[in-house]
Amino acid sequence: MAEAVKKEEEKKKGPLGKLKEAVDDKEEQMAILSTFVRLGILIWAGGILTLNYVQFPGMAEQDKIDPTFIASVFTGVLATFGVEAGQKKNKAASGGSANISKKDMEMLIEKATQAAPAQTIRLEQAPMVIAPSSTPKKG
Repeated sequence: MAEAVKKEEEKKKGPLGKLKEAVDDKEEQMAILSTFVRLGILIWAGGILTLNYVQFPGMAEQDKIDPTFIASVFTGVLATFGVEAGQKKNKAASGGSANISKKDMEMLIEKATQAAPAQTIRLEQAPMVIAPSSTPKKG
């Protein structure tokens, strides 16, 4: 009879009650709960994004929504799990600085001067005339 009462109490406890029993530390309980909330948001955002691009056979085409906000939520939640969802652009090509140390830069410059002792200068100003000039003779 006592076993039936215990089983009845266990059935009444929801997932949060079971979580409280399994983990005694409040911080661990909150960490587990926050992980489940983030997973729920991730699944929701991924589902909305997928539904925006999937067309079901036999159904009329729906109006497309702007996925910008949902995509930012999706990538933000992915970032909380340590996942980078985009490709990083090359900072050196876009005018920023690449992650090269001073020692590496000096080594690259040294190798470049050994391989090609000439220097190329690119001028981005038009019109420009490059011509030799004669120096006046003192007489």
